[in-house]
Amino acid sequence: MTVTPADLSVYLVTDAAQCEARGRSVAETVAQAVAGGVTAVQIREKHTGGGDFLRTVKEVAAVLPEHVALIVNDRVDVFLAARAAGIRVSGVHVGQSDLPPTAVRELIGPHAVLGLSAATPEELRAAAQDPAGVHHVGIGALHATRTKADAPPSLGHDGFARLARLSGLPAVAIGGVNPGDLPRLREAGAAGAAVVSGICAAEDPGAAARAYADAWSRRPAPSRAKTLA
Repeated sequence: MTVTPADLSVYLVTDAAQCEARGRSVAETVAQAVAGGVTAVQIREKHTGGGDFLRTVKEVAAVLPEHVALIVNDRVDVFLAARAAGIRVSGVHVGQSDLPPTAVRELIGPHAVLGLSAATPEELRAAAQDPAGVHHVGIGALHATRTKADAPPSLGHDGFARLARLSGLPAVAIGGVNPGDLPRLREAGAAGAAVVSGICAAEDPGAAARAYADAWSRRPAPSRAKTLA
């Protein structure tokens, strides 16, 4: 199965309420964040009808350069409607309670990105073995977060690293991720870090995204034990 490649290193997951609280639309926030270094955008609209969701996807697609993946959260129908309307969309991300990956893959075709949220060894093994060809997994929560009410207990860096190794798939950390986490996540084998509040609620989304992008490019500082060895 040939899936379109996607750079997941600085992965923005949108939150319309946080954007609006700062006086910006989702598309305006995304445009500034991409200028700062965001490499993939996932549109998440948990409380929006299909028509409004589709309009947001269209507005965001209009401000994205070709190299930035645009992923629709949960709503396969919105992804399909966007594609039918000629809107550039890269794929879909689903959770454990959504349509199973095999069903999603049948609907979106062989070339679209398919992401899956997973938080346990069993879920990660199932994703790796799924014939649907899951492109990447979102693993979290890295830290405690108020962005998602039903987020699982926080993993910390060591917990994320264990699950990422177990998955065998590109793994994106999510949940309270701050720029200081990124060097350690990259060392742990992460394909990237997903950020919600750190960018959507920021006064300057471009500067916030730049901080994440710069942190991703840095190597972690050696621990004290390694320094003294």
